[in-house]
Amino acid sequence: MIAKEDYTFYSGGLNGAETAFGEAAEKWSVKEVNFSYSGQKTNRQKNLVVLSDDELKRGDISMELVSKMMGRTYYETEKIRKVLQTIFHMVNKGHQIFVIGTILEDNTVKGGTGWAVELAKLFNRPLSVYDQEKNGWYSWKQGAWVEDSPKIEHDTFVGSGTRNLSEDGRKAIEKLFEETFGSL
Repeated sequence: MIAKEDYTFYSGGLNGAETAFGEAAEKWSVKEVNFSYSGQKTNRQKNLVVLSDDELKRGDISMELVSKMMGRTYYETEKIRKVLQTIFHMVNKGHQIFVIGTILEDNTVKGGTGWAVELAKLFNRPLSVYDQEKNGWYSWKQGAWVEDSPKIEHDTFVGSGTRNLSEDGRKAIEKLFEETFGSL
């Protein structure tokens, strides 16, 4: 059993789900690291890592490939590229991935957060999404979404998701931490 102080939570520290994950990590005394890039505004400043241009480039990928994998069009903009590169660093560092969002018909997740989901699939990482429309957790197992009640089982993990966090999404984050680390 790993002591909760030995866990590290990775995120982007943005408004919505990432802020709620960060607040829960702080509440349960879990180390928090937030990745950002120069000029990006974050809600969470705790252990903020501002990635250099060289570090961002390590997470670079063809926007055409991203568009194909996500089943939607991403235009070549500096900002979206930096966001996707930052997400790469989060998923690369955290072994288990938790996302709050909406699972779409094509098995992707709505919005930029969907890139964290696709990278988790590519890296073969344990992946769980709380679908705010269905009000339930789903884990990616053997190429399909399966209803689940996940727990944080790895000492490094990622929390990401929508900026439009519902009250049920916020409660799902709290419950995830409580069921993993116990009541406060």
